[in-house]
Amino acid sequence: MSADTSPRSRTTSGSPYEAQFGFCRAVREGNRIIVAGTGPVEDDGSTTPGNAAAQAERCCDLILAAIEELGGEAEDVVRTRMLLTDPEDQDAVGEVHKIYFGAAKPAATMAGVAWLCRPEWKVEIEAEAVIK
Repeated sequence: MSADTSPRSRTTSGSPYEAQFGFCRAVREGNRIIVAGTGPVEDDGSTTPGNAAAQAERCCDLILAAIEELGGEAEDVVRTRMLLTDPEDQDAVGEVHKIYFGAAKPAATMAGVAWLCRPEWKVEIEAEAVIK
């Protein structure tokens, strides 16, 4: 991760899509942090292997790293969106969400989608945080 120091702070995660599509992992404006849709991308750019739960864990790790780099923590998360390609994965992804964000109890959406950026992705998650 690397954060900038402008009044509007940004952080990147090294995902190959950030440069390719022209975005950053997260933006902080005032006490609000918005984290982009986060897929299960490893540090080398590969996809996290395994099932939807393993991929959701990687997404949540990346999300929390971005929030922490911008001065927040898991308890500051007020909104999440989970996008799944298979409805059969909802319980597994929901359990991971609870582990990471259950204490914060954010407003949350889980929705099915036809596809994500890579065919092997089973889940993508985005988040918003408000620092107290």
